[in-house]
Amino acid sequence: MSDHIWKAYAHGMNVMLSEGGIYVHSLLLNSYHALGLSHAEAMLLLHIMQSSTVDQHPFPTPEQLSAVMGVSVNEVTRLLQQLLNTGFLSIEQDTMNDIIVERYNWSGWYMKASSWHAQMRRENKQADRQKLRAVKQEADASKLFHMFEQEFGRPLSPMEYETISGWIDNDRYTDELITLALKEAVFAGKLSFRYIDRILIDWARHRVHNAEELKQYQSQFFNKNL
Repeated sequence: MSDHIWKAYAHGMNVMLSEGGIYVHSLLLNSYHALGLSHAEAMLLLHIMQSSTVDQHPFPTPEQLSAVMGVSVNEVTRLLQQLLNTGFLSIEQDTMNDIIVERYNWSGWYMKASSWHAQMRRENKQADRQKLRAVKQEADASKLFHMFEQEFGRPLSPMEYETISGWIDNDRYTDELITLALKEAVFAGKLSFRYIDRILIDWARHRVHNAEELKQYQSQFFNKNL
C-alpha cells in the first residue's frame, strides 16, 4: 500500500472513529426479513437510530431522512407510517422546560426480534427432539427386524419388512408388544406373520399394551378356563 493510499485510509478511519456510530445486533439483521420488514424499512430504522444516538436528533423529519436515504419525502412518510402501524416504531413525548419534545422509539423492533428468536429456538429444539425420536425409532425397528430374522432363521422379505413397519407406524403397536407377540408365536410353534398379526389384534382388542398388562390378561384368561 502506497503512502498516499495509507494516509487516505488512516484519515478515513480517524473520521469514522471520531464521528461515532451505532451498534446493530446481529439478531436485528438476521430477523428483519422474517419479521416482514423490507430493506427500505430496516434501513430507515437504522437511520433513525443513527440520528438519535449519534446526531442527538431524536425526531428527524421526513425531509432529513429523505436526504440521507436518497428517496422521496413521500416514500419516507409512507415507510414511517408503515413502521408505526406495525409496531416496529413508536413516537414518545416528553416535556422539557414546558416544551413538548417528541422522539422515536424503536424498542418495538427489539421486542419483535426477541420474540422471533425465542420462537426459532423452540422450533429448533422441537426439530432436534423429532430427529432424535426418528433416529431412536429407526434403531428400534432395526432391532425388531434383526430379532425376526433370527427367530425365522432367514432374511425377511420386503413384504415382511413392510408388515412390521405397518405394525409400528399404522397400528401403533409398541416394540415391546411386537416382541412379546413374536415370542408367543415361537412358544406356540406357529411362526408366521399371519399368526403374530392375529395375536396383536387380539391383544389390542383387550387393551394389552405391555408385558404387565399381558400378564394380567393371560391370568384372567387362565382363570376363566379353570
